[in-house]
Amino acid sequence: MSLNRSEKQAVIEEVTTLAAKAQTLVMAEYRGITVADMTKLRSAARSQGVDLSVLKNTLARRAVAGSSFEVAGDQMTGPLIYGFSVDPVAAAKVVADFAKTNDKLVIRGGVYGGKALDVAGVKTLANIPTKEVLLAQLCGLLQSPISRTAGVLAALAKKKEEPAAA
Repeated sequence: MSLNRSEKQAVIEEVTTLAAKAQTLVMAEYRGITVADMTKLRSAARSQGVDLSVLKNTLARRAVAGSSFEVAGDQMTGPLIYGFSVDPVAAAKVVADFAKTNDKLVIRGGVYGGKALDVAGVKTLANIPTKEVLLAQLCGLLQSPISRTAGVLAALAKKKEEPAAA
C-alpha cells in the first residue's frame, strides 16, 4: 500500500523527530520473521526505550538527512527495521540479543556518534554494559578500598582484644 504525499511527509517528520532525540541507530534486515517474533522484538524494544520502525528506505534517507545518522544512507537498502534509542547501547543491545535467538533477523549496520558502524561495531556496542551497571561497578570500585581498610582495622581490634581476654 503506497502512501500519499501528506502521509509520507508525516512519516518523515516523525522519523526526523526520533533521530533528533536519539544517539544510536541500528538497522537490521527482517526478511522471513514471523509476526509473532516481530511482536516479541517490538515489545522488548519498547521496554528498553527503543523506537523500532519499518520504513521505506527513501523516506528514512530523507528523514535522517542533515542529522548525524546521514552517514548510514548507503546501508539503507532492502527490507530494514530501524531502531532509534536515546540510550547509546539500548538499540544495539535489543537487536543483537534478538538476533542471537532468531537467525532471520540480520544486523546490517548502524550509527553511533556520527560514525557508521558495521555489523561487528553494532555487536561491540551491544556488549557494553548499560549506564546503571557501569555506575554500580564504579561504586563498587570506590567502596572497595574503604571496606578493605575497615576489615583490616576490625581484625586488628579483634587481635588486640584476644590477649587481654586470655
